[in-house]
Amino acid sequence: MPDPTPGNRSTPDADPTIVGSMLTQEEIWDAAAAQRYDTPGTGMFAPEVLGPTVDRLAALADGGPALEFAVGTGRVAVPLAGRGVPVTGIELSRPMVEKLRTKVDEDTLPVTVGDMASTVVPGRFSLVYLVFNTISNLQTQAEQVACFRNAARHLGPGGRFVIELWVPELRKLPPGQQATVWHVEPDYIGLDTYDVLHQRAVSYHFRFGEGTEAQLFRSPHRYIWPAELDLMAQLAGFVLESRHADWSGGEFTADSRSHVSVYRLPD
Repeated sequence: MPDPTPGNRSTPDADPTIVGSMLTQEEIWDAAAAQRYDTPGTGMFAPEVLGPTVDRLAALADGGPALEFAVGTGRVAVPLAGRGVPVTGIELSRPMVEKLRTKVDEDTLPVTVGDMASTVVPGRFSLVYLVFNTISNLQTQAEQVACFRNAARHLGPGGRFVIELWVPELRKLPPGQQATVWHVEPDYIGLDTYDVLHQRAVSYHFRFGEGTEAQLFRSPHRYIWPAELDLMAQLAGFVLESRHADWSGGEFTADSRSHVSVYRLPD
């Protein structure tokens, strides 16, 4: 999740999952979000986070070109291209692409503005990948299935589709409770609200300064269980090649909070 940006608080009697889902992706990933997205050296830009991600993707590309869905500001794509992997991107947010362009030009990393569930770019790729929970930004199951099919459309035989995704922490929800706090620091609180009937969540990021005010960034998601993700892959013609708890290859268990799943088209 990105660092928080200013947002409007919901009214006390409003359902937070409904309030969050009313936001469009263009409203969420606006110019302000793009400016605050990069946190060089810390958070998801920390070397211990980014290094293993790029290492694994470079190995999975196996010398072929890669396509990143929701390339954003190039957090992963830029260093991956620097490793000699030809990378192309698809991104819905124009402000995010503009921020990426301050790092690399179009020849180095071509980007098409569009929806990752339907946008088609020229070429055939060895690897398509989605990092940091981005597939859950698609708000319906149909869109998420379409995303898998779009990945398959861009891959040759034996090509791989890689997804990094969090595991919903519903076991922490006692009866009647709608939210879980998943991270706390002296100047930051991260929490998720859940609508278990419609399989939706809204992530809230509160950042506190020296005074009494706080900044809020929120984003809606449709969460996906690993088994459901595997079925989406099957519908698009993929088979599960591997699943680990992280980019370094840690074992995926019932207690894992996230996973990196690698799907492959049959040869």
